[in-house]
Amino acid sequence: MCGSALLPIEKASVFCEGLDHPEGLAVHPDGSIWAGGEAGQIYRVSSDGNEMVEVANTGGFILGLAFSPNAEWLAVCDLLNRCVWRLDPVSGVLAEFAGGADGGDRFKIPNYATFARDGTLYVSDSGTFRQVDGRILRFDADHSGHGQVWHQGPFNFANGLALSPREEALYVVCSFDASVERIELAPDGRAGDRTLFARLPRTVPDGLAFDAAGNLYVACYAPNHLYRVTPDGKVELLMDDWEAHTLSNPTNIAFGGCGFDQLFTANLGRWHLTQIDLGVEGARLACHPVR
Repeated sequence: MCGSALLPIEKASVFCEGLDHPEGLAVHPDGSIWAGGEAGQIYRVSSDGNEMVEVANTGGFILGLAFSPNAEWLAVCDLLNRCVWRLDPVSGVLAEFAGGADGGDRFKIPNYATFARDGTLYVSDSGTFRQVDGRILRFDADHSGHGQVWHQGPFNFANGLALSPREEALYVVCSFDASVERIELAPDGRAGDRTLFARLPRTVPDGLAFDAAGNLYVACYAPNHLYRVTPDGKVELLMDDWEAHTLSNPTNIAFGGCGFDQLFTANLGRWHLTQIDLGVEGARLACHPVR
């Protein structure tokens, strides 16, 4: 994991400014970027980055975002309200989707959400801050809000999630363990074997995204690094911003752009989204048409 970065910081640029310390972002099939703010804002940024509007506000603190298959709704993780919201991207109407698992098992920190192609929603619950009690919840594909604890962990602050391109495994960031773990998906949907996939010493990893070739990209809140992890677990430093101007506590990441070969990052430490001219095609998520 040592050595020079594969890409110079000049490959990164400010895509859109004026957001309130964004942590989460998601790319709509139309190319627009949706992001959250620390006072409950949910923003829509045009595909060229020139226009930003606040679509809705939860009054909370927005963490991870994810579009459902066909982008019918946006799952919004809210730290302050300890729930996942359902946002209609057309009308802007918000409704609480889930406050935790069935039976009154409430979220502690609903941090990140990701959809499978069949509509199943996985949500990381980071657990109590600085305690190792994170877990992953799974919500039914009918989008009724019914869910259960899919993996009890415990994870050391479960954070970003990413399904592998073929959906045979779910990858989860353990921020305070400086690692990414891999959990197999059994044919019946249950959690299978849990293994360490990558370790990133002296970092605080946060967001994940796969490219089409199966490489996993990891954004680190500290120290303003992006990493690429090959399918066999080799960790490579992709980009380093020691000045923290363009990458400033980068958190969630997502592929987008006309060729789906641009990597976008949210920056919790500042007020902008970053665009990285990666030139590598990203893996399509459940909401993106497969070419």
